[in-house]
Amino acid sequence: MTRPAAYFLAFTAAALAASVLLPAYPQPLEYHDFADHREMAGIANFLDVTTNVGFLFVALVGFAVVFRPGTSFEHPAERWPYAVFFAGVLLTALGSAYYHLAPDNERLFWDRVPMTIAFMSLIAAQIVDRVSVRVGLLLFVPMLGIGIGTVVYWLMTERAGAGNVMPYAVLQAYAVIALLGITWMVTSRYTHGESLYWVFAGYVVAKLFETFDRALYGLAGLISGHSLKHLAAAAAGVFVCRMLLLRSLRVPASDPA
Repeated sequence: MTRPAAYFLAFTAAALAASVLLPAYPQPLEYHDFADHREMAGIANFLDVTTNVGFLFVALVGFAVVFRPGTSFEHPAERWPYAVFFAGVLLTALGSAYYHLAPDNERLFWDRVPMTIAFMSLIAAQIVDRVSVRVGLLLFVPMLGIGIGTVVYWLMTERAGAGNVMPYAVLQAYAVIALLGITWMVTSRYTHGESLYWVFAGYVVAKLFETFDRALYGLAGLISGHSLKHLAAAAAGVFVCRMLLLRSLRVPASDPA
């Protein structure tokens, strides 16, 4: 086993242990109280809803790039993690818009499931690109199942009156750190693999915007941090599109699918 693979397995085991052992933590209800409540054109929370169009744009461009004959995939099956990633982005546009029309825990479920699909698909895609085609494709569906399972578990515990969002929170942190770690430790078989650093940067900026939702809205009352979060997260997806559009194969896979 290579050292990066050992690190990845150890980190995965630590994340699973943390999701089980950390104290249960319910979803704070104040999370749903975003700064910008303005209604425009008959749409409640207008900008928090409509800024999700950025995800829709990225998803449509992403599908075109993934299924473009000239996009570099050494083996046809390598397209699918990226295709599902962009499907997750598309569903995020719909789920997040639905959630922001009337934010509550029930609607938040439909926002979080698509984001989880996107996170886990992108990690699987990087395992395929950088570690092993066969292993990445074998892990792809189980990873999706685990990711979605954390969101289902969270909602079930909320409905039971003992909410626990901790496994989902651990999964989100795991996805970001795992993606950054794989990108740093293992060179992609394809050129332009370093574009993933920009995806990470977009995620960090989006989180900062989310954290300072009210402060940013209070500056001029034009747009809130959460609306800007949507645009920054969508911009992160643009770098995935760019990577796929420009890349070419450098090293053939040692274990073709």
